Amino acid sequence: MDHFNLRNGELHAEDVPLAAIADAVGTPVYVYSRATLERHLQVFREGLSGLDDPLIAYSVKANPNAALLAVLAKQGAGADVVSAGELLRAVAAGIPAGKIVFSGVGKTAAEMRIALEHGIYQFNLESEPEAEMLSAIAVQMGKIANVAYRINPDVDALTHAKISTGKAENKFGIPYESSLVAYAALARMPGLRIQGVDVHIGSQLTTLAPFEAAFSRLGVLIGQLREAGHSIETADLGGGLGVPYDPSEPLPPSPAEYGAMVQRITARWNVRLLFEPGRVIAGNAGVLLSRVIRVKQGATQPFVIVDAAMNDLVRPAMYEAWHDIRAVRPRNSQITASVVGPICETGDSFASGRTIDAVEADDLIAFATAGAYGANMATTYNSRPLVPEVLVSGDKWAIVRARPPIEALIAGDSIPDWVR
Repeated sequence: MDHFNLRNGELHAEDVPLAAIADAVGTPVYVYSRATLERHLQVFREGLSGLDDPLIAYSVKANPNAALLAVLAKQGAGADVVSAGELLRAVAAGIPAGKIVFSGVGKTAAEMRIALEHGIYQFNLESEPEAEMLSAIAVQMGKIANVAYRINPDVDALTHAKISTGKAENKFGIPYESSLVAYAALARMPGLRIQGVDVHIGSQLTTLAPFEAAFSRLGVLIGQLREAGHSIETADLGGGLGVPYDPSEPLPPSPAEYGAMVQRITARWNVRLLFEPGRVIAGNAGVLLSRVIRVKQGATQPFVIVDAAMNDLVRPAMYEAWHDIRAVRPRNSQITASVVGPICETGDSFASGRTIDAVEADDLIAFATAGAYGANMATTYNSRPLVPEVLVSGDKWAIVRARPPIEALIAGDSIPDWVR
């Protein structure tokens, strides 16, 4: 459920007409709904209600805007981070360091020091060289780091190849078969305290079967690690639960269905469970608002040319991803067209041969389910300023990241004297 609905023939974000935001801020612009964000966290938490004290560590990479993080912090969420920048954003927004988990395959020494200084809850390590680096730094700083190894269970997540992370050929984690040897070595490293195990097999999963396969393998490993003398207190089950993008496709499993499966699989593990939801919290909490520049008749179909582009929302170009496209003031008629942006790339396309609400020049459209992996993946390609972001709460709204002027982009460059 989200809070983007038609009222009197016009699309609103909660109680605010999207057209009013477009007129005040300009387009393209991301618009987020606070009520939707809070509701999704609540539903996810309710899905885990049968578990004892789970840590819900929101995956900051899904959307790191400080205002959204602050909303989630007030609701008691922790954070899963993959960089020192994300860690510092989370702390600045009010998420306690004791609720932060640091994941990622390429943590640097500088990032490890920052995380140790803040006293985060857990490092999810991905290789023995990474563990050795953290051990040395922790010893230098006189700290003890709580750690878990990320296990690669060689399970196909049945999602897009670029967001599948749990197969043997992926770069993430240590091979399942090497786990016992790796933990034995980990136990001998000073400055590290083995706290648990970790697994994350991918993003936008639309069936529970891969989760169940991965979690079942992890349960076996927990037993083996304990038999080997290791104390396993936590099990991080990652994130990846999908959201509905294409309304014609079957709905992904609900958080309640996911939670019931987790409770069944982990009933005898005797650990604290950690979760890293991102897309399922933020995805449907945002839309990308764009204005139609013109409609151009092509050789075989019309092109709806909009002022948003692949630099603002890269998912369709990168992942062939679907975003539902809605007119802000629909005319109760439809056309079949391709929706494209102004970037000088054929790949700058949001939809091809799609049946959409009929639109004309200057009409507003909304790309739905754009709250995750949208603004935070934006670039300034074609010298286009980064897209602004707006947060709505009831009948109030505020710009939570302004659109920088083109002059700021130009000023970021410097021309050496020997060129002048």
